[in-house]
Amino acid sequence: MTLGQGVFFGLGGYCMGMYLKLKDAGSGGLPDFMVWSGVEELPALWEPFRSPFFALTMVVVLPVAVAAVLGLLVFRQRVRGAYFAILSQALAAAFVIWLVGQQGLTGGTNGLTNFYDVFGMDPEEESTQRTFYFVVVVVLGALYLLARQLVKSRFGRLLVAIRDGEDRVRFLGYNPATVKTITFAVSAAMAGIAGALYVPVVGIISPALLGVVPSIELLVAVAIGGRFSLAGAILGGVLMNWAHTTLSENWPEGWTYLQGGLFILVIMLAPKGIAGLVNQAGDLLARRKAAAPSAPQALAKEEVPV
Repeated sequence: MTLGQGVFFGLGGYCMGMYLKLKDAGSGGLPDFMVWSGVEELPALWEPFRSPFFALTMVVVLPVAVAAVLGLLVFRQRVRGAYFAILSQALAAAFVIWLVGQQGLTGGTNGLTNFYDVFGMDPEEESTQRTFYFVVVVVLGALYLLARQLVKSRFGRLLVAIRDGEDRVRFLGYNPATVKTITFAVSAAMAGIAGALYVPVVGIISPALLGVVPSIELLVAVAIGGRFSLAGAILGGVLMNWAHTTLSENWPEGWTYLQGGLFILVIMLAPKGIAGLVNQAGDLLARRKAAAPSAPQALAKEEVPV
């Protein structure tokens, strides 16, 4: 369990945001927040992000690199469970503090916003928003198929074995640290892609979107949908965002309590999430169908009058 996915989400989002801000600034120009902050020369860290190819590459490469280094340092020490969750949570908090303190480099608390040109399109136009929507759907579908294939592969079976009995897997000759590091890096890549898509769709990336609370909300969404099902995790994310929007619009002062109550209700009544309820209902119908006699058998058991 990781409480730091917001870090990788933010890395991908800031990579995309840096490119869009430089594109709006034009050749040789500075992003608007740097002008307000008194920065006179573009920092060297920003210069490569003038290239869309470099920016899109770093959306995946940077989160993967950070996750791989962290995984190698942590999993080799056999840190797991609550200890790893706390460590990843501390990483998210430290990352937010660093972003806030670098006003001239990252935009500080406000982050990066006010994008006027997204790959040649106006983000305010309805056609552009519709295009963004379909892009997100296609990318989500591709990542789902990739994750599904990964889970069904031999590597996926090894993941399940490590989840259920890590010490037994180690005794069989596998190195759980390597497997978990690879998985952590893959999840970081997916989070980075999500962050990059979030920026043009919503129009902002800021430290408030990648701290401890957003990372916990990701886990809440998975818990609601069902952590044993990839489709359930997607469903949980959709329901979580729907509740976030609907409840906040109708009850702005108490929507967080309603959202928390919804989470508690699901955990109490459906520990395996909504996907678990669907599976239980399917198993129940299958058992009833198997227990019910078929039509020929029922006719054979009927007594024929003489």
